[in-house]
Amino acid sequence: MFGLGWPEVSIILIVALLIFGPKKIPELGGALGKTLRGFKDEFQGMDDEQLPEGEEADAEYRD
Repeated sequence: MFGLGWPEVSIILIVALLIFGPKKIPELGGALGKTLRGFKDEFQGMDDEQLPEGEEADAEYRD
């Protein structure tokens, strides 16, 4: 994980908790999740648009 071990990750989480507080962390996690979901949806939409017509039907059956 980018060369980070568990001690480094735990220190980062503790610092984030001190900076943002326990009430703000879930809100930030939710916003991050929505952002990542939006990126995922956009990339999937781009993949569908780039397929030739004959392969679109095949892609539907693969999903």
